[in-house]
Amino acid sequence: QVQLVESGGGLVQAGGSLRLSCAASGSIFSINTMAWYRQAPGKQRELVAAITSGGSTDYADSVKGRFTISRDNAKNTVYLQMNSLKPEDTAVYCCKADIRERGTRFLDYWGQGTQVTVSS
Repeated sequence: QVQLVESGGGLVQAGGSLRLSCAASGSIFSINTMAWYRQAPGKQRELVAAITSGGSTDYADSVKGRFTISRDNAKNTVYLQMNSLKPEDTAVYCCKADIRERGTRFLDYWGQGTQVTVSS
């Protein structure tokens, strides 16, 4: 059974930094794209950043130049380094991974989410 567990959220002042981690565990055969999404109160969930197994990255325009996504394939872990945080970055951040268990096809798995709050 595959699980994604996030950590690293919290409360930070505007201009500060946080680093989120998301570790995948279970009977994992292969992981394709890993990504971070966020959802603020009253808003739709949006893609923040994604990274392929080969290391190609994509970012939402609102976070380009401030956030960096990376991954450690040996640890099945994806990271999101968030710098120069703004109050509008406040949201629940969730990771998603495209994972294939042995003998199955690729499926999307989601973490439970971690709260990031940026105070002004």
